[in-house]
Amino acid sequence: MPAGSILVADDDAAIRTVLNQALSRAGYEVRSTSNAATLWRWVSQGDGDLVITDVVMPDENAFDLLPRIKKLRPDLPVLIMSAQNTFMTAIRASERGAYEYLPKPFDLKELIAIVGRALSEPKERTQATVKSEEFDSIPLVGRSPAMQEIYRVLARLMQTDLTVMISGESGTGKELVARALHDYGKRRTGPFVAVNMAAIPRDLIESELFGHEKGAFTGANARSAGRFEQAEGGTLFLDEIGDMPMEAQTRLLRVLQQGEYSTVGGRTPIKTDVRIIAASNKDLRILIQQGLFREDLFFRLNVVPLRLPPLRERLEDVPDLIRHFLVVVSREGLPLKQIDQAALERLKRYRWPGNVRELENLARRLAALYPQETITTAVVDAELAQPATLPATEEPHADEGLSASVERHLAAYFASCGDQLPPPGLYHRILREIEYPLLTVTLAATRGNQIRAADLLGLNRNTLRKKIRDLDIQVFRTSG
Repeated sequence: MPAGSILVADDDAAIRTVLNQALSRAGYEVRSTSNAATLWRWVSQGDGDLVITDVVMPDENAFDLLPRIKKLRPDLPVLIMSAQNTFMTAIRASERGAYEYLPKPFDLKELIAIVGRALSEPKERTQATVKSEEFDSIPLVGRSPAMQEIYRVLARLMQTDLTVMISGESGTGKELVARALHDYGKRRTGPFVAVNMAAIPRDLIESELFGHEKGAFTGANARSAGRFEQAEGGTLFLDEIGDMPMEAQTRLLRVLQQGEYSTVGGRTPIKTDVRIIAASNKDLRILIQQGLFREDLFFRLNVVPLRLPPLRERLEDVPDLIRHFLVVVSREGLPLKQIDQAALERLKRYRWPGNVRELENLARRLAALYPQETITTAVVDAELAQPATLPATEEPHADEGLSASVERHLAAYFASCGDQLPPPGLYHRILREIEYPLLTVTLAATRGNQIRAADLLGLNRNTLRKKIRDLDIQVFRTSG
Protein backbone atom coordinates (compact mmCIF):
# COMPACT_ATOMS: atom_id res chain seq x y z
CA MET A 1 0.00 0.00 0.00
CA PRO A 2 1.44 3.41 -0.95
CA ALA A 3 2.77 5.58 1.89
CA GLY A 4 0.80 8.52 0.49
CA SER A 5 -0.27 10.27 -2.68
CA ILE A 6 1.87 13.11 -4.06
CA LEU A 7 0.76 15.68 -6.65
CA VAL A 8 3.65 17.18 -8.65
CA ALA A 9 3.34 20.28 -10.86
CA ASP A 10 6.27 21.53 -12.95
CA ASP A 11 6.48 22.57 -16.61
CA ASP A 12 9.97 20.99 -16.85
CA ALA A 13 9.52 17.38 -18.01
CA ALA A 14 12.93 16.38 -16.66
CA ILE A 15 12.04 17.60 -13.17
CA ARG A 16 8.74 15.71 -13.29
CA THR A 17 10.52 12.50 -14.33
CA VAL A 18 13.15 12.75 -11.59
CA LEU A 19 10.54 13.45 -8.90
CA ASN A 20 8.26 10.68 -10.16
CA GLN A 21 11.06 8.11 -10.01
CA ALA A 22 12.46 9.21 -6.64
CA LEU A 23 9.08 9.44 -4.90
CA SER A 24 7.87 6.16 -6.39
CA ARG A 25 11.01 4.39 -5.14
CA ALA A 26 10.28 5.85 -1.70
CA GLY A 27 6.87 4.16 -1.75
CA TYR A 28 4.61 7.05 -2.73
CA GLU A 29 1.92 7.18 -5.40
CA VAL A 30 2.77 10.05 -7.76
CA ARG A 31 0.70 12.06 -10.27
CA SER A 32 2.37 14.83 -12.22
CA THR A 33 1.27 17.67 -14.46
CA SER A 34 2.85 20.57 -16.35
CA ASN A 35 0.25 23.22 -15.48
CA ALA A 36 -1.56 24.84 -12.58
CA ALA A 37 -5.07 24.21 -13.94
CA THR A 38 -4.72 20.43 -13.69
CA LEU A 39 -3.16 20.70 -10.25
CA TRP A 40 -6.09 22.85 -9.06
CA ARG A 41 -8.60 20.34 -10.46
CA TRP A 42 -6.93 17.47 -8.60
CA VAL A 43 -6.82 19.45 -5.34
CA SER A 44 -10.48 20.50 -5.77
CA GLN A 45 -11.46 16.85 -6.19
CA GLY A 46 -9.78 15.98 -2.89
CA ASP A 47 -6.90 14.11 -4.51
CA GLY A 48 -3.38 13.95 -3.05
CA ASP A 49 -1.96 13.99 0.45
CA LEU A 50 0.79 16.48 -0.44
CA VAL A 51 1.61 18.91 -3.27
CA ILE A 52 5.01 19.70 -4.77
CA THR A 53 4.84 22.59 -7.20
CA ASP A 54 7.13 24.92 -9.08
CA VAL A 55 6.50 28.65 -8.73
CA VAL A 56 6.47 29.59 -12.42
CA MET A 57 4.10 27.61 -14.66
CA PRO A 58 2.67 28.44 -18.08
CA ASP A 59 -0.86 29.28 -16.95
CA GLU A 60 -0.54 30.55 -13.37
CA ASN A 61 2.01 31.45 -10.72
CA ALA A 62 2.01 29.07 -7.76
CA PHE A 63 2.05 32.01 -5.36
CA ASP A 64 -1.36 33.02 -6.74
CA LEU A 65 -2.67 29.46 -6.57
CA LEU A 66 -1.40 28.64 -3.10
CA PRO A 67 -3.89 30.82 -1.10
CA ARG A 68 -6.79 29.11 -2.88
CA ILE A 69 -5.37 25.70 -2.04
CA LYS A 70 -4.91 26.64 1.63
CA LYS A 71 -8.44 28.04 1.83
CA LEU A 72 -10.01 24.92 0.31
CA ARG A 73 -7.77 22.37 2.03
CA PRO A 74 -5.88 24.03 4.90
CA ASP A 75 -4.30 20.75 6.10
CA LEU A 76 -2.81 19.88 2.70
CA PRO A 77 1.00 20.39 2.88
CA VAL A 78 2.41 22.26 -0.13
CA LEU A 79 6.13 22.25 -0.99
CA ILE A 80 7.23 25.14 -3.20
CA MET A 81 10.15 24.73 -5.63
CA SER A 82 11.86 27.64 -7.34
CA ALA A 83 14.91 28.47 -9.42
CA GLN A 84 14.46 32.12 -8.33
CA ASN A 85 16.51 31.51 -5.21
CA THR A 86 16.17 34.78 -3.32
CA PHE A 87 15.20 35.79 0.19
CA MET A 88 11.89 37.17 -1.09
CA THR A 89 11.01 33.83 -2.70
CA ALA A 90 11.33 32.12 0.67
CA ILE A 91 9.30 34.87 2.34
CA ARG A 92 6.50 34.69 -0.26
CA ALA A 93 6.35 30.92 0.12
CA SER A 94 6.07 31.24 3.90
CA GLU A 95 3.54 34.05 3.96
CA ARG A 96 1.22 32.17 1.60
CA GLY A 97 1.24 29.09 3.81
CA ALA A 98 3.73 26.74 2.10
CA TYR A 99 4.96 23.88 4.27
CA GLU A 100 8.49 24.25 2.92
CA TYR A 101 10.52 26.09 0.27
CA LEU A 102 13.05 24.17 -1.83
CA PRO A 103 15.52 26.04 -4.04
CA LYS A 104 16.46 24.43 -7.36
CA PRO A 105 18.57 22.40 -7.78
CA PHE A 106 17.50 20.48 -4.67
CA ASP A 107 18.82 17.40 -2.92
CA LEU A 108 16.51 14.41 -3.50
CA LYS A 109 17.29 12.85 -0.12
CA GLU A 110 16.39 16.10 1.60
CA LEU A 111 13.16 16.34 -0.41
CA ILE A 112 12.14 12.77 0.52
CA ALA A 113 12.85 13.53 4.19
CA ILE A 114 10.71 16.69 4.06
CA VAL A 115 7.86 14.81 2.37
CA GLY A 116 7.97 12.14 5.09
CA ARG A 117 7.94 14.76 7.83
CA ALA A 118 5.07 16.70 6.24
CA LEU A 119 2.92 13.60 5.86
CA SER A 120 3.61 12.29 9.34
CA GLU A 121 2.66 15.55 11.04
CA PRO A 122 0.21 17.38 8.76
CA LYS A 123 -1.05 20.62 10.21
CA GLU A 124 -2.25 23.99 9.06
CA ARG A 125 0.41 26.63 9.28
CA THR A 126 -0.27 30.14 10.47
CA GLN A 127 -0.26 32.48 7.52
CA ALA A 128 1.29 35.90 7.68
CA THR A 129 -0.65 39.02 6.83
CA VAL A 130 2.34 40.97 5.56
CA LYS A 131 2.53 41.49 1.82
CA SER A 132 6.03 41.36 0.44
CA GLU A 133 5.08 43.92 -2.18
CA GLU A 134 5.05 46.49 0.64
CA PHE A 135 8.83 46.40 0.59
CA ASP A 136 10.79 47.88 -2.29
CA SER A 137 14.16 46.26 -1.66
CA ILE A 138 15.61 42.83 -1.01
CA PRO A 139 17.45 42.92 2.32
CA LEU A 140 19.56 39.78 1.75
CA VAL A 141 21.37 38.76 -1.41
CA GLY A 142 22.81 35.39 -2.41
CA ARG A 143 21.88 32.16 -4.18
CA SER A 144 24.47 29.85 -2.63
CA PRO A 145 23.31 26.74 -0.72
CA ALA A 146 24.43 28.37 2.54
CA MET A 147 22.23 31.41 1.94
CA GLN A 148 19.29 29.27 0.80
CA GLU A 149 19.33 27.50 4.15
CA ILE A 150 19.37 30.85 5.94
CA TYR A 151 16.38 32.04 3.89
CA ARG A 152 14.45 28.93 4.82
CA VAL A 153 15.21 29.29 8.53
CA LEU A 154 14.27 32.99 8.48
CA ALA A 155 11.00 32.24 6.71
CA ARG A 156 10.08 29.80 9.50
CA LEU A 157 10.99 32.35 12.20
CA MET A 158 9.17 35.39 10.81
CA GLN A 159 5.86 34.83 12.59
CA THR A 160 7.35 33.74 15.91
CA ASP A 161 8.73 35.55 18.94
CA LEU A 162 11.50 33.04 19.48
CA THR A 163 14.80 34.41 20.72
CA VAL A 164 17.48 34.12 18.03
CA MET A 165 21.25 33.95 18.51
CA ILE A 166 23.15 35.02 15.37
CA SER A 167 26.82 34.11 15.14
CA GLY A 168 29.32 35.04 12.47
CA GLU A 169 32.47 36.97 11.72
CA SER A 170 32.43 40.76 11.61
CA GLY A 171 30.99 42.06 8.37
CA THR A 172 28.80 39.03 7.58
CA GLY A 173 25.55 40.96 7.98
CA LYS A 174 24.28 40.01 11.44
CA GLU A 175 22.34 43.25 11.93
CA LEU A 176 20.89 42.94 8.42
CA VAL A 177 19.48 39.51 9.31
CA ALA A 178 18.10 40.86 12.59
CA ARG A 179 16.38 43.69 10.72
CA ALA A 180 14.91 41.23 8.22
CA LEU A 181 13.46 39.17 11.07
CA HIS A 182 11.86 42.33 12.41
CA ASP A 183 10.77 44.00 9.17
CA TYR A 184 9.07 40.87 7.81
CA GLY A 185 7.74 39.55 11.15
CA LYS A 186 4.65 40.20 13.21
CA ARG A 187 6.42 42.96 15.18
CA ARG A 188 7.24 44.99 12.08
CA THR A 189 4.94 47.86 13.14
CA GLY A 190 6.89 48.24 16.38
CA PRO A 191 10.35 49.77 16.87
CA PHE A 192 13.62 48.07 15.98
CA VAL A 193 16.32 49.12 18.44
CA ALA A 194 19.95 48.02 17.94
CA VAL A 195 22.57 48.20 20.68
CA ASN A 196 26.26 47.42 20.15
CA MET A 197 27.69 46.23 23.46
CA ALA A 198 31.26 46.87 22.30
CA ALA A 199 30.53 50.54 21.63
CA ILE A 200 29.20 51.40 25.11
CA PRO A 201 31.43 52.02 28.16
CA ARG A 202 31.00 49.04 30.48
CA ASP A 203 29.87 51.14 33.44
CA LEU A 204 27.04 52.64 31.36
CA ILE A 205 25.63 49.46 29.78
CA GLU A 206 23.01 48.79 32.48
CA SER A 207 21.75 52.36 32.32
CA GLU A 208 21.76 52.21 28.51
CA LEU A 209 19.69 49.02 28.43
CA PHE A 210 17.33 49.46 31.36
CA GLY A 211 17.25 53.21 31.86
CA HIS A 212 17.85 55.09 35.12
CA GLU A 213 16.02 57.23 37.62
CA LYS A 214 16.90 60.78 38.54
CA GLY A 215 19.72 60.76 41.08
CA ALA A 216 20.59 57.10 40.49
CA PHE A 217 24.25 58.07 40.04
CA THR A 218 26.41 61.16 39.64
CA GLY A 219 25.26 63.03 36.55
CA ALA A 220 21.79 61.42 36.44
CA ASN A 221 19.94 64.73 36.49
CA ALA A 222 16.72 63.35 35.04
CA ARG A 223 15.01 60.06 34.38
CA SER A 224 16.22 58.38 31.19
CA ALA A 225 14.46 55.66 29.21
CA GLY A 226 16.53 52.60 28.39
CA ARG A 227 16.65 50.59 25.20
CA PHE A 228 14.13 48.04 26.52
CA GLU A 229 11.59 50.81 27.02
CA GLN A 230 12.37 52.26 23.58
CA ALA A 231 11.89 48.83 21.97
CA GLU A 232 8.58 48.06 23.70
CA GLY A 233 6.31 46.11 21.35
CA GLY A 234 9.12 45.60 18.88
CA THR A 235 12.57 44.04 18.63
CA LEU A 236 15.74 44.67 20.63
CA PHE A 237 18.93 43.64 18.83
CA LEU A 238 21.87 43.09 21.18
CA ASP A 239 24.96 43.08 18.99
CA GLU A 240 28.31 41.76 20.26
CA ILE A 241 26.59 40.25 23.30
CA GLY A 242 29.90 38.66 24.31
CA ASP A 243 31.12 42.11 25.42
CA MET A 244 28.32 42.50 27.97
CA PRO A 245 29.69 42.67 31.55
CA MET A 246 28.56 40.08 34.10
CA GLU A 247 26.36 42.50 36.07
CA ALA A 248 24.34 43.38 32.97
CA GLN A 249 24.16 39.69 32.01
CA THR A 250 22.45 38.95 35.33
CA ARG A 251 19.88 41.68 34.71
CA LEU A 252 19.26 40.46 31.16
CA LEU A 253 18.74 36.90 32.41
CA ARG A 254 16.01 38.15 34.74
CA VAL A 255 14.25 39.82 31.82
CA LEU A 256 14.33 36.62 29.78
CA GLN A 257 13.15 34.51 32.72
CA GLN A 258 10.44 36.77 34.17
CA GLY A 259 9.63 39.26 31.43
CA GLU A 260 10.36 42.26 33.64
CA TYR A 261 13.22 44.55 34.67
CA SER A 262 14.00 47.49 36.94
CA THR A 263 15.65 50.74 36.00
CA VAL A 264 18.96 51.66 37.59
CA GLY A 265 17.96 53.27 40.86
CA GLY A 266 14.38 52.10 40.49
CA ARG A 267 12.49 49.68 42.72
CA THR A 268 9.30 48.96 40.79
CA PRO A 269 9.50 46.04 38.32
CA ILE A 270 8.50 46.98 34.76
CA LYS A 271 6.81 44.42 32.52
CA THR A 272 8.26 44.26 29.03
CA ASP A 273 7.09 42.92 25.68
CA VAL A 274 10.19 42.83 23.51
CA ARG A 275 11.62 40.22 21.17
CA ILE A 276 15.33 39.66 21.77
CA ILE A 277 17.76 38.94 18.95
CA ALA A 278 21.41 38.66 19.98
CA ALA A 279 24.59 38.42 17.93
CA SER A 280 28.27 37.77 18.49
CA ASN A 281 31.44 37.41 16.45
CA LYS A 282 33.00 35.52 19.37
CA ASP A 283 32.48 31.90 20.41
CA LEU A 284 30.33 32.28 23.51
CA ARG A 285 31.08 28.73 24.61
CA ILE A 286 34.74 29.66 24.96
CA LEU A 287 33.75 32.77 26.94
CA ILE A 288 31.69 30.52 29.23
CA GLN A 289 34.74 28.32 29.85
CA GLN A 290 36.75 31.45 30.65
CA GLY A 291 34.12 32.61 33.14
CA LEU A 292 33.26 35.66 31.04
CA PHE A 293 29.72 34.69 30.01
CA ARG A 294 26.87 33.10 31.95
CA GLU A 295 25.99 29.62 30.75
CA ASP A 296 22.32 29.99 31.80
CA LEU A 297 22.06 33.23 29.81
CA PHE A 298 23.60 31.53 26.77
CA PHE A 299 20.93 28.83 26.79
CA ARG A 300 18.20 31.47 27.14
CA LEU A 301 19.57 33.39 24.14
CA ASN A 302 20.46 30.36 22.01
CA VAL A 303 16.87 29.17 21.50
CA VAL A 304 17.35 29.34 17.73
CA PRO A 305 21.03 29.46 16.69
CA LEU A 306 21.74 30.96 13.28
CA ARG A 307 25.27 30.99 11.86
CA LEU A 308 26.07 33.40 9.04
CA PRO A 309 28.81 32.05 6.77
CA PRO A 310 31.81 34.23 5.93
CA LEU A 311 31.90 35.44 2.34
CA ARG A 312 34.81 33.11 1.51
CA GLU A 313 32.41 30.18 2.08
CA ARG A 314 29.93 31.50 -0.50
CA LEU A 315 32.09 33.08 -3.18
CA GLU A 316 29.47 32.22 -5.82
CA ASP A 317 27.36 35.03 -4.31
CA VAL A 318 29.99 37.71 -4.98
CA PRO A 319 28.72 38.69 -8.50
CA ASP A 320 25.15 39.19 -7.25
CA LEU A 321 26.37 41.09 -4.20
CA ILE A 322 28.67 43.51 -6.06
CA ARG A 323 25.97 44.28 -8.64
CA HIS A 324 23.50 44.86 -5.80
CA PHE A 325 25.86 47.23 -3.97
CA LEU A 326 26.67 49.18 -7.15
CA VAL A 327 22.95 49.83 -7.58
CA VAL A 328 22.58 50.76 -3.89
CA VAL A 329 25.41 53.31 -3.98
CA SER A 330 24.04 54.78 -7.23
CA ARG A 331 20.84 55.59 -5.32
CA GLU A 332 23.03 57.55 -2.92
CA GLY A 333 24.13 59.83 -5.76
CA LEU A 334 27.22 58.04 -7.06
CA PRO A 335 27.50 57.01 -10.75
CA LEU A 336 26.02 53.64 -11.66
CA LYS A 337 28.84 51.32 -12.74
CA GLN A 338 28.86 48.05 -14.65
CA ILE A 339 31.43 45.33 -14.03
CA ASP A 340 32.77 42.97 -16.68
CA GLN A 341 32.91 39.19 -16.38
CA ALA A 342 36.68 38.96 -15.96
CA ALA A 343 36.51 41.41 -13.06
CA LEU A 344 33.74 39.33 -11.47
CA GLU A 345 35.90 36.22 -11.70
CA ARG A 346 38.77 38.11 -10.05
CA LEU A 347 36.47 39.13 -7.19
CA LYS A 348 35.45 35.49 -6.73
CA ARG A 349 39.10 34.50 -6.23
CA TYR A 350 39.62 36.98 -3.39
CA ARG A 351 39.23 35.71 0.21
CA TRP A 352 37.34 38.76 1.62
CA PRO A 353 38.69 38.97 5.18
CA GLY A 354 36.26 41.83 5.82
CA ASN A 355 33.34 39.79 4.43
CA VAL A 356 30.27 41.48 2.91
CA ARG A 357 31.08 44.81 4.55
CA GLU A 358 34.43 44.89 2.73
CA LEU A 359 32.70 44.15 -0.57
CA GLU A 360 30.18 46.95 0.03
CA ASN A 361 32.99 49.41 0.76
CA LEU A 362 34.73 48.30 -2.44
CA ALA A 363 31.57 49.07 -4.42
CA ARG A 364 31.56 52.60 -3.04
CA ARG A 365 35.19 53.15 -4.00
CA LEU A 366 34.62 51.77 -7.49
CA ALA A 367 31.69 54.12 -8.01
CA ALA A 368 33.39 57.17 -6.52
CA LEU A 369 36.99 56.97 -7.73
CA TYR A 370 36.93 55.58 -11.27
CA PRO A 371 35.62 57.52 -14.28
CA GLN A 372 35.03 54.55 -16.60
CA GLU A 373 31.49 53.20 -16.88
CA THR A 374 32.59 49.55 -16.84
CA ILE A 375 34.90 48.25 -14.10
CA THR A 376 37.66 46.00 -15.46
CA THR A 377 40.06 43.48 -13.97
CA ALA A 378 42.85 46.07 -13.88
CA VAL A 379 40.78 48.31 -11.62
CA VAL A 380 39.80 45.40 -9.36
CA ASP A 381 43.42 44.24 -9.14
CA ALA A 382 44.47 47.73 -8.10
CA GLU A 383 41.84 47.86 -5.37
CA LEU A 384 42.48 44.38 -4.02
CA ALA A 385 46.25 44.83 -3.92
CA GLN A 386 47.87 45.15 -0.53
CA PRO A 387 47.91 48.76 0.72
CA ALA A 388 51.00 50.66 -0.38
CA THR A 389 53.68 50.67 2.30
CA LEU A 390 55.60 53.87 2.63
CA PRO A 391 59.35 53.36 2.26
CA ALA A 392 61.59 53.64 5.29
CA THR A 393 63.57 56.84 5.40
CA GLU A 394 66.01 58.42 7.76
CA GLU A 395 65.00 59.04 11.36
CA PRO A 396 62.62 62.00 11.78
CA HIS A 397 64.09 65.31 12.79
CA ALA A 398 63.80 66.02 16.50
CA ASP A 399 61.75 69.17 15.97
CA GLU A 400 59.78 67.96 12.95
CA GLY A 401 55.99 68.18 13.24
CA LEU A 402 53.58 65.40 12.26
CA SER A 403 52.48 67.13 9.04
CA ALA A 404 56.06 67.67 7.86
CA SER A 405 56.96 64.05 8.68
CA VAL A 406 54.02 62.68 6.67
CA GLU A 407 54.83 65.04 3.78
CA ARG A 408 58.46 63.88 3.74
CA HIS A 409 57.47 60.18 3.74
CA LEU A 410 54.97 60.69 0.91
CA ALA A 411 57.54 62.57 -1.16
CA ALA A 412 59.99 59.71 -0.67
CA TYR A 413 57.30 57.21 -1.67
CA PHE A 414 56.52 58.99 -4.96
CA ALA A 415 60.24 59.36 -5.67
CA SER A 416 60.62 55.60 -5.27
CA CYS A 417 57.87 55.02 -7.86
CA GLY A 418 59.83 56.80 -10.60
CA ASP A 419 57.86 57.10 -13.83
CA GLN A 420 55.51 54.26 -12.80
CA LEU A 421 52.80 55.96 -10.75
CA PRO A 422 51.03 53.89 -8.05
CA PRO A 423 47.61 52.37 -8.80
CA PRO A 424 44.49 54.55 -8.30
CA GLY A 425 42.89 54.88 -4.90
CA LEU A 426 45.99 56.08 -3.06
CA TYR A 427 43.99 58.39 -0.78
CA HIS A 428 41.87 55.60 0.64
CA ARG A 429 44.79 53.18 0.92
CA ILE A 430 46.89 55.68 2.86
CA LEU A 431 43.87 56.62 4.98
CA ARG A 432 43.32 52.96 5.88
CA GLU A 433 46.97 52.65 6.90
CA ILE A 434 46.80 55.70 9.15
CA GLU A 435 43.25 55.59 10.57
CA TYR A 436 43.27 52.03 11.95
CA PRO A 437 46.52 52.32 13.98
CA LEU A 438 45.63 55.86 15.09
CA LEU A 439 42.32 54.75 16.59
CA THR A 440 43.80 51.54 17.99
CA VAL A 441 46.70 53.29 19.73
CA THR A 442 44.43 56.05 21.10
CA LEU A 443 41.97 53.53 22.54
CA ALA A 444 44.85 51.60 24.09
CA ALA A 445 46.22 54.81 25.63
CA THR A 446 42.79 55.59 27.15
CA ARG A 447 42.36 51.96 28.30
CA GLY A 448 39.32 51.52 26.09
CA ASN A 449 37.52 54.63 27.33
CA GLN A 450 35.78 55.79 24.15
CA ILE A 451 34.66 59.10 25.66
CA ARG A 452 38.27 60.09 26.45
CA ALA A 453 39.47 58.73 23.10
CA ALA A 454 36.89 60.80 21.19
CA ASP A 455 37.95 63.93 23.09
CA LEU A 456 41.63 63.29 22.32
CA LEU A 457 40.92 62.73 18.63
CA GLY A 458 38.49 65.63 18.35
CA LEU A 459 35.75 63.33 17.08
CA ASN A 460 32.08 63.09 17.92
CA ARG A 461 31.58 60.05 20.15
CA ASN A 462 29.03 58.49 17.78
CA THR A 463 31.49 58.98 14.91
CA LEU A 464 34.20 57.18 16.86
CA ARG A 465 31.85 54.30 17.69
CA LYS A 466 30.89 53.96 14.03
CA LYS A 467 34.55 53.90 12.97
CA ILE A 468 35.30 51.24 15.61
CA ARG A 469 32.48 49.14 14.21
CA ASP A 470 33.31 49.73 10.53
CA LEU A 471 37.02 49.06 10.98
CA ASP A 472 36.30 46.09 13.28
CA ILE A 473 38.60 47.41 16.01
CA GLN A 474 38.64 45.22 19.11
CA VAL A 475 38.37 47.43 22.21
CA PHE A 476 40.10 45.97 25.24
CA ARG A 477 39.54 47.64 28.58
CA THR A 478 41.85 47.34 31.56
CA SER A 479 41.26 48.27 35.15
CA GLY A 480 43.24 50.80 37.10
